[in-house]
Amino acid sequence: MIYGSEKVEVKEFSKAEELTGKLTFQQLEDKFMHSVLENDKKVIDSGKLISDAISQGMSSFSPDIMFEQLVKNYTIAKHIYGESIIRLVSGYEPDYVKKNIGIPEFQKELKEKIQEKIEELKEEGFLLKDNSLSEKGIELASLVMYFEELDKIVPKGIVGEKISKKAFIYGEKENSRLYKKGDRYRDIAMKKSIKLAIRRGHNYFNNKDLQVYEKQSKGQTYIIYALDASGSMKGRKIDACKKAGIALAYKAINEKDKVGLIVFGAEVKEFIEPTSDFTRLLKEITKIRASKETDIVSTLQKAIELFPSEKITKHLILITDALPTKGDEPEKSTLEEASIARSKGITISLIGINLDEKGKKLAEKIVELGEGRLYVIRDLENVDKIVLEDYYSVG
Repeated sequence: MIYGSEKVEVKEFSKAEELTGKLTFQQLEDKFMHSVLENDKKVIDSGKLISDAISQGMSSFSPDIMFEQLVKNYTIAKHIYGESIIRLVSGYEPDYVKKNIGIPEFQKELKEKIQEKIEELKEEGFLLKDNSLSEKGIELASLVMYFEELDKIVPKGIVGEKISKKAFIYGEKENSRLYKKGDRYRDIAMKKSIKLAIRRGHNYFNNKDLQVYEKQSKGQTYIIYALDASGSMKGRKIDACKKAGIALAYKAINEKDKVGLIVFGAEVKEFIEPTSDFTRLLKEITKIRASKETDIVSTLQKAIELFPSEKITKHLILITDALPTKGDEPEKSTLEEASIARSKGITISLIGINLDEKGKKLAEKIVELGEGRLYVIRDLENVDKIVLEDYYSVG
């Protein structure tokens, strides 16, 4: 591209460039990072198997028990493990396993394949001797989840400053001004520049025709991503929400904002204060498992504790699929805590997954008190887009 007398060289970004400076793993050797970058199917499948196991609530693999459950009752086994794990651990499509599970010869082959896969994970150090997940295995799962989400959001344009201000429904349009030396080319307002050049009767751009978006400074924003890890979130729900959390951390930290994490179920399980440490967030998000009931009151209390007291933009994103169920009057307590959080300068948005009417009404009250936004979604494919949309609406 040539604007006036200046030549702009556009280089293609690679995954390696995206990786630089963001991920620092302690256990995972560079060879595995390069294998993921180079789309090594065997390594990627190992990472995906581990991440899927965590999302299904597993902390270890037992090849004998897995095989016995598949043979005894395939339908129940599929519910426990999910189709993805069955495919990755056996090497067969789930429908093929279901069709042939009663054949003795196939059973023998299936058992061998499951045992071989578990031994392979142990040899690479992704599982410990007792077949439990190792830190190295969790780091590989984190790396694979990171690139899966990046591959999804970057080509679709979900990541990017123009999306945040122009495409998302809550974004504000930026003012524009004339280009000046030192402005970034990514901030050029192309349509406005073309219109200005046409009005002036020019057949080509020069620097005097170029318009750039003038950004409105909102200061630093602190975001806390609070993810419901109750039992009903097991499997695809929690997997999609974990990837959305990765997308939020990636984008917000790139924008110099800070991101915290709360994982809640019957109690607050894990938490991280708002931070710029992307690797720490990535690993903690990857490790999230679903179990037990939902306690939003403790989550709101923990969010108040984690946010700094100074006057900055503070925003909580709650993501859940159910009403709070812990306590004597969980709905009343939840609304009281939401009101306290708002008095502390914290806004609250809620992303509800397949909420029923009663749940939706409570969610509406929470976001009304928290002066945030409510998103009720049915399609898990859109969770990351909605989380980023809410992030862009803040400030």
